[in-house]
Amino acid sequence: MRTILTALLAFAAGVLLMLWLPGHGHTPSSSTVAATTATTATANSTATAGSSADDGEDSEDDANWPNQGPTPEQVLYAQPKMLQDELAKLGPRVPGKPNLYLVTFAGDGSEDVFRNEAEYAARLFRQRFGASTHTLVLENNPASLSTYPIAGWNNLEAALDGLSRVMQPDDILMLYLTTHGSDDHELLVDMDPLPLDQIGAQDLAEILKEHPFKWKVVVVNACYSGGFIPPLATAGTLVLTAARTDRSSFGCGSESDLTYFGHAWLVDALNRTDNFVDAFAQAKAEIAQWEQRDKLTPSEPQSYVGDGIEAQLDAWRKGITPGPAVRFMPAPPAPAATTANP
Repeated sequence: MRTILTALLAFAAGVLLMLWLPGHGHTPSSSTVAATTATTATANSTATAGSSADDGEDSEDDANWPNQGPTPEQVLYAQPKMLQDELAKLGPRVPGKPNLYLVTFAGDGSEDVFRNEAEYAARLFRQRFGASTHTLVLENNPASLSTYPIAGWNNLEAALDGLSRVMQPDDILMLYLTTHGSDDHELLVDMDPLPLDQIGAQDLAEILKEHPFKWKVVVVNACYSGGFIPPLATAGTLVLTAARTDRSSFGCGSESDLTYFGHAWLVDALNRTDNFVDAFAQAKAEIAQWEQRDKLTPSEPQSYVGDGIEAQLDAWRKGITPGPAVRFMPAPPAPAATTANP
């Protein structure tokens, strides 16, 4: 019974959230619709079976939800204010030079590795690249439900809406997305039992097309992420991916603090250079060495450099003096998750 009530409350809160965020609605991809249909069927079968099940039994979907902290309904209702608060913390734009606005997106709430990367990337850019660099974190993790807005389709659109009101035409938008990816080029967006839609390659391209950002850097750290390049390959855009379209990337999992790509590009390369393309070349070579050492099928990270973006990044770099290297430290562990009643 608890499972059914939680699902119904989360669904109702999600509907209200979309009503509170006019203009942020979207048409889910076909795979999202299929997933939603399957979820509905599962919920119906669960409700039918519930008459003979133990009412105190928790769903496996609650396995990552903390015992202490907000409920799923409270989390959903809190999102508009949390996102506005994060936008307010961006700090004033530095006039007279291109500014860079970074949004990090940790999609899978079941593994700390994605949270580690999202928070470290934000800290690295703030501390190393100075006042003309502004950061906003979206993440799914049981440890940060009251700290950062959740990483979801609506919050991503709302964050971009907010940035479009403060960014100037010569400013650069940067997205760093880290999560699991599927071979049909869809990013896993998950914080069970919240009802979150998945984001495919074409979905991300459409989201960006709806916003007036001329200069963009999109980093997709996920398996099969090379499939994101074709729909994102436009003038003024740099796209970096952790793998080619038909290959896995490595280093995720509950035992990892960072993915191979996050370690190589963020920690090792960007602490030595402020040039994203040069850092990518360094990271690609380092990852190849690790994969050869571990006897893994090469992930072959991919890149696309659109017309004009390198010159615009050069202009941004001329306005900054990089600070010292920023040490990586994993985020503290999440609080205890809910467990099934005996």
